[in-house]
Amino acid sequence: MSSALLVADNLHKAFGAVRVADDISFSINAGEVVGIIGPNGAGKTTLFGLLAGTVPLDRGSIHFGGKDITRLPTHQRAQLGIGRTYQIPRPFTHMTVSENLRVAALFGGGLEEAECDEWVKQVLDFTGLSRDSRTLAGRLSLLARKRHELARALATRPSLLLVDEVAAGLTDAEVDDFIALIRRVKNAGITVVWIEHVMKTMLAATDRLIAVAGGKILASGQPKEVIQSREVRRVYLGT
Repeated sequence: MSSALLVADNLHKAFGAVRVADDISFSINAGEVVGIIGPNGAGKTTLFGLLAGTVPLDRGSIHFGGKDITRLPTHQRAQLGIGRTYQIPRPFTHMTVSENLRVAALFGGGLEEAECDEWVKQVLDFTGLSRDSRTLAGRLSLLARKRHELARALATRPSLLLVDEVAAGLTDAEVDDFIALIRRVKNAGITVVWIEHVMKTMLAATDRLIAVAGGKILASGQPKEVIQSREVRRVYLGT
């Protein structure tokens, strides 16, 4: 097996006649921030579902930390260290920010009750949510909801974090703020795979890009090289 943290081999997934993953293979090394780009309908979010276990594979295999997780359910993948955010935040809106993180830490991170309070405090501080700790999740601003979604994933103590379009709808200044937060996540030793449409974000935040379209990988490599490739510009940028 490869020494990579995550290895996806020959992933296949179709919904009826639509192939959303058509023989996709790639690896993610520990400590990287890898961006995934592609037009709407390219299969990016479905790919995250395959990695996280919320979408079953038709064919192929996924190894994480040297372990075959292809048939493992979502909660077992989370316990092994795969965390995920969603495009549309999914908090328990009737619970406070802290309570949401506590649930994530207990059931996703495997922490004991006695450990939770200190860990939740650390995650709140890390993500800049300390002042909102007692706010109901359903009353947060857009930026705070995005931070909270990331915080809930971090509360599960992941070694690999799948980030799905957290910059969508944010101002340029807020996007820059999120880039800084993702860099802190990387510096904390967490590997990040990030789906995003904002090219400025991908160029500024990632070590490597994977471009997908039609369920296939178009290009993979250094961010500038991928964005400048003829096929990516044709399919993704329309030039």
